[in-house]
Amino acid sequence: MPASEPDRVPGHRTPRFAVVDPATGEIFDEAPDQQPDELDGVVDRAHRAWRSWRAAPAARTTALHGAAEAVEAVGDDLARLLTREQGKPLAESYAEVARTAARLRYFADLAPRTRRITDGRPVGSEIRWRPLGPVAAIVPWNFPLQLAAAKFAPALAAGNTMVLKPSPFTPLATRLLGSVLATALPEGVLTVVTGREPLGARLASHPGIRHVTFTGSVPTGRAVAEAAAASLARVTLELGGNDAAVLLDDVEVDRIADRLFWAAFRNCGQVCMAVKRVYAPARLHAEVVEALAQRARTVAVGAGLDPDTRLGPVCNAPQLARVEQVTKQALRDGARAAAGGHRLDGPGYFFAPTVLTDVPPDSPVVTGEQFGPVLPVLPYRSLDEAVDAANGTAFGLGGSVWGTDLDRAEAVAGRLECGTAWINHHAELSLAQPFAGVKDSGVGVAGGPWGFYGNLRPFVVHRPQEA
Repeated sequence: MPASEPDRVPGHRTPRFAVVDPATGEIFDEAPDQQPDELDGVVDRAHRAWRSWRAAPAARTTALHGAAEAVEAVGDDLARLLTREQGKPLAESYAEVARTAARLRYFADLAPRTRRITDGRPVGSEIRWRPLGPVAAIVPWNFPLQLAAAKFAPALAAGNTMVLKPSPFTPLATRLLGSVLATALPEGVLTVVTGREPLGARLASHPGIRHVTFTGSVPTGRAVAEAAAASLARVTLELGGNDAAVLLDDVEVDRIADRLFWAAFRNCGQVCMAVKRVYAPARLHAEVVEALAQRARTVAVGAGLDPDTRLGPVCNAPQLARVEQVTKQALRDGARAAAGGHRLDGPGYFFAPTVLTDVPPDSPVVTGEQFGPVLPVLPYRSLDEAVDAANGTAFGLGGSVWGTDLDRAEAVAGRLECGTAWINHHAELSLAQPFAGVKDSGVGVAGGPWGFYGNLRPFVVHRPQEA
């Protein structure tokens, strides 16, 4: 039995739940619906595995590099299964698999640095770092593998063990990933559990878990934080985003239109740090709307396994319903669809790529997070007005500024209330940089050395100075 799955009780058959292909709307497989009472055994095995895993940093490095090679060896199977359950184009699934392996390699080579403090006292202090213990990760359905790796790679490299729970909408590729990683990691170091609620709530509140890292919606993030508080576990929460793109009056629309379109519509708009609002100077507003709408009207939409597809379906029925609801609300409020604005006929969870104009600024598609292929474009008359509007939500994940004068664009970017600001591009991250939001967009830091140290705690040793 793979080390990534809990032991099966003889004579007990775990119930299963259906997994739907969003390109067809039909069930194509099932996954184990593991129950909350199974977590005690899972966490206990993670704790026992931690004793030896934490004590062997050189072996950890070797194992994590071997895990990266194991992921790449089954990349085709992982990518195709990911597309089947999530819907994204196959090329994007291959990129997600590659990013998963890259994260393993990056964090495998990080090591905590011991620091000595001498401050004139007869006692020297040495700051060392220790892992936390068994930790938990709860991962959403938009980037199941990449976001799982963003959590388990630094946690394991720091010497922790992990229990990983994917979304019930996308459990299959993560289960396969867990089985693949089990060939490179000791038993109990990484365990994948799948199931519907209340499995996630029980995992977040389990007394044997020392750190809970979660990516998802703000309401669920609050619930995770409350659950983890029961055992005073550390939390890292990467929550919603409503990123604004502010276009300056010197922007060359034809030069940035492709980049801006894909910053909003990649993965069918199901990206936490996608552009979700565009603010354009009033004199350029119509030109920006038409440039984006022309691309929305002509982009190839279809099943992710079709090599011609550039934009796949919305991942699941509840999210499709939300996208449809906020779009209809905007149209009722007086917005106009320059492209799209409706579900596509036929099977599957397809929504026409949509560009909205004349959108009231208080419409939910502007103030909330649509998380789908719908983009409002709003005019502004002064730059202060645009910056105030960009900052005028409870979210603060990312933002971008687009223009020809890079110094001016950078100055405007510095006024955005968010964790990451881009200039003339958006939603591009390095493995070596921190990623964090402000306001309702999150708690804690992921990525780079900052995310690595978030999986450790300081341990201070005081020793008298030699005479």
